[in-house]
Amino acid sequence: MTKYVIKRILLAFFTCFIVLSLTYILLCLLKVEKVFLPSQGQVFAYYMDQVKRGFLVVTENIPSNKYGNLLDTITLGEGANKTIYYFYQKPVFDRYISWLGSIFTKWDWGTSSGFEVGRDTLDILLSRLPTTMTLNIISVLISVPLGIGYGVILALKKGSVFDNVSQVIIMIMISIPGFVLISYLIMLSYNVDWLPSYWPQATDPTSRKVAAYIIPVTVLSLGSIFGYARFVRAELCEVLESEYLLLARTKGLTRRQAILRHAFRNSMVPVLPSVVSEFVGILGGSMILENLYQIPGVGQLYMAAFNHKDYSLLMTDMAFYTIIGLLAGIIVDLSYGFIDPRIRMGAKK
Repeated sequence: MTKYVIKRILLAFFTCFIVLSLTYILLCLLKVEKVFLPSQGQVFAYYMDQVKRGFLVVTENIPSNKYGNLLDTITLGEGANKTIYYFYQKPVFDRYISWLGSIFTKWDWGTSSGFEVGRDTLDILLSRLPTTMTLNIISVLISVPLGIGYGVILALKKGSVFDNVSQVIIMIMISIPGFVLISYLIMLSYNVDWLPSYWPQATDPTSRKVAAYIIPVTVLSLGSIFGYARFVRAELCEVLESEYLLLARTKGLTRRQAILRHAFRNSMVPVLPSVVSEFVGILGGSMILENLYQIPGVGQLYMAAFNHKDYSLLMTDMAFYTIIGLLAGIIVDLSYGFIDPRIRMGAKK
């Protein structure tokens, strides 16, 4: 088991390194936009910081093509004291090496060049993480018990009118995309005064801030509730028809005892890893939902960085999503071994 864990972590690290390296190199091939700040001095300070980090080269008064693409020119001073600074982009490979060096030696992911110019990109990401986590934690705490409970009820009432109607409702709800559902709820909010149609500002009253959670939490929870219900129903129905459960009944266990001690526990083996995965995924948020409802979370940050052509911030957000996805995969795989002792990860045949 230890060997398997180490192997998975190393593989995840290698995968993350390859994905982020390719992404960074591709972003470096795109045109970099000039930085816009209130004064030339602030722009100059930002560019000099990029020179210090190893991404740009600066020359004074003597333009030259040997440095690469000219990014911007800054003029400081007047008359005889006037100096023109020419800032050039370093070659892609040089920028890539500087980027890797900053991460591995300083854990520095760069500074924003468009969204919040000059601010550390990791700081921007972490400032938006609590909002995303709060929304998703609430939705998970609601969807997991309701989904599992609903699935158990459907399995125990298999073949009934309630079960058949529920199957139709589940298929409909699973088929509706989240952005369609939130669009309808936003339109509904225009006719309901207490239901905000967008994420409230910091100065809004507490009641409006609390009410603002209703729409996004509903959208995040509904799909999971019906998804868990379908999954649990299928697994529990299969277990209820198994031979070992029939044996448990013949040994004197009541139907309730057999279900609680054997059927429910065994049906949870494939279900619980998906619950674990969803708990890990609470960090990721939803790009579409956060953008439509104007939620200042990690998902909205990704699109904001893309629209501002802020490639450093976009890269940081991409790294965050990559790490979360790989971490979720590792935890799910390991959870199988802990949930079901019969499963031994990495065991030899």
